[in-house]
Amino acid sequence: MAEFDVIVVGSGMSGGWVAKEMCEQGFKVAVIERGRSISPTEDYSDFINPWDVEHLNRKTAQDLEDYRIQSEVYAFQSYTRQFWVKDTEHPYETAEGTDFRWLRGYHEGGKSIMWARQSYRLSEIDFRANKTDGHGVDWPVRYDDLSPWYDYVERFAGISGSVEGLEILPDGIYQPPHDLTCAELDFRDRIEAEFPGRRVIPGRAANLTEPTQEQMDLGRGKCQARNHCFQGCSFGAYFSSNSATLPAARRTGNLTFISDRAVHKVIIEEATGKAAGVETVDTKTGERSRVTARVVFLNAGTIPSTMIMLNSASEQAPNGLGNSSGQLGRNLMDHHSGARGSAILPGHLDKHTFGRRPNGFYIPRFRNHTEEAEGFVRGYGYQGGAMRTSWWSAMDKKGIGDELKFDARTPGPWRISVVAFGEVLPNERNQIRLHPNKTDKWGFPIPILDAAWGENERNMVRQATRDTRAMLEAAGGIDIQTEDPETVEPAPPGIGIHEMGTARMGRDPSTSFLNKWNQSWDIPNLFITDGSFMSSGGCQNPSLTYMAFSARAANHAAELMKDGTI
Repeated sequence: MAEFDVIVVGSGMSGGWVAKEMCEQGFKVAVIERGRSISPTEDYSDFINPWDVEHLNRKTAQDLEDYRIQSEVYAFQSYTRQFWVKDTEHPYETAEGTDFRWLRGYHEGGKSIMWARQSYRLSEIDFRANKTDGHGVDWPVRYDDLSPWYDYVERFAGISGSVEGLEILPDGIYQPPHDLTCAELDFRDRIEAEFPGRRVIPGRAANLTEPTQEQMDLGRGKCQARNHCFQGCSFGAYFSSNSATLPAARRTGNLTFISDRAVHKVIIEEATGKAAGVETVDTKTGERSRVTARVVFLNAGTIPSTMIMLNSASEQAPNGLGNSSGQLGRNLMDHHSGARGSAILPGHLDKHTFGRRPNGFYIPRFRNHTEEAEGFVRGYGYQGGAMRTSWWSAMDKKGIGDELKFDARTPGPWRISVVAFGEVLPNERNQIRLHPNKTDKWGFPIPILDAAWGENERNMVRQATRDTRAMLEAAGGIDIQTEDPETVEPAPPGIGIHEMGTARMGRDPSTSFLNKWNQSWDIPNLFITDGSFMSSGGCQNPSLTYMAFSARAANHAAELMKDGTI
């Protein structure tokens, strides 16, 4: 007899949702996390005074050695080091001629602690894109299938935003947005006048601005506009597994949380061909053990989940678990960036902001929608913000004593910064493989990440750079800084931290790994709801979509379990 009803591998953005839904349905759930448990009082640093942070919060020479790749991410600093893996302990390789930056953290809550909280729905245009232009396989769902689940997760998670009535970016269930600054309002008015097909709207962020009773009952509070989010939020004001879904699961009494346990492979019962559980390794002692259950959900993250399934190869499945389609590990996607720019926006020197809003503005996709594009399909959206430069602007100025203090106290001009995030096409060539003979210290084969951008992505980032400069010029910006649009290259894969697509869902088991319920075509009691399932990526931040699919798949699995189908 199985020890649990459900095993959830991974406690991050999607795994927390599966745990919540299954526990609330009355099932006994084991969440297996390869990292350690997190304690806000010990691990969050949002109440440390800036002057008390070691090394004045600068990266040390040792950081750059131990965290060679992780230290490149915007959210890595002395007071957030504990949330990122040591690259020296977690090796991987990239294929010749490629450069993938794998950014990750192994701990309770996963990257839901470190995410940028931007929360956007995919649209009907996104769900039809593969069928429309012939890249990838057709999604087996449409927007109407996901809309009620988007509603469901937005209400619980708490998303602040504005209702805009845009076809390309569907509206949701929102708490009040963070206000745009006066410089951003000017920018919005000028851009929308100059480019009628473009919109500048408040970012949609998973920060509570008017907490509901349900959210407060979980111990969550209102965003304090401190912008310490990457340090962990002791108020529970932004959505994470630790602040929301895992507490909801724990209060049912049905959750068993198993930390410091890495899943090596999925166990398959020979007589039935079904998943019977997982084989694990204690990351502290190296001890191997098994955990059994009726149903297994993989939510370790796109690359780890794919590694688990590849490592679960057998005589019956020589190319990886459930891989009769041959698609496992293929179609690795991210979002590309590189089209960025900044400028000074003159005026409003008599105004400043109150607090440090953890958000900015968003410009929804307009290329291949309201405006044509040449040389690429799909498109990109922009994230940005305009704030007055502050004390750090005095660092490059001469002076001592009163003169230096005056410069440090005097706010600088309003500076706007924008960056475009663009869609990456599904491409079977972009893939994850296991190294044939190299392993990590736990005995797991290390992954080889083989992904490179194509001409569609290159042409897109060049046009996005042209659009960046054109908008900054239209807004009256001075000291405009952008890359050369003729030579700019997308940032390397992985920098977007939105890995997805390696176990895609589809309509046909011969060309896809999962059906429309995130359920393995080959193994009916195996589900995957992390980024692996994505058939295409859109240009929107994907976490909200992972949440909606996770809740939907968990509820479907619960129905199948209750009627005895699985």
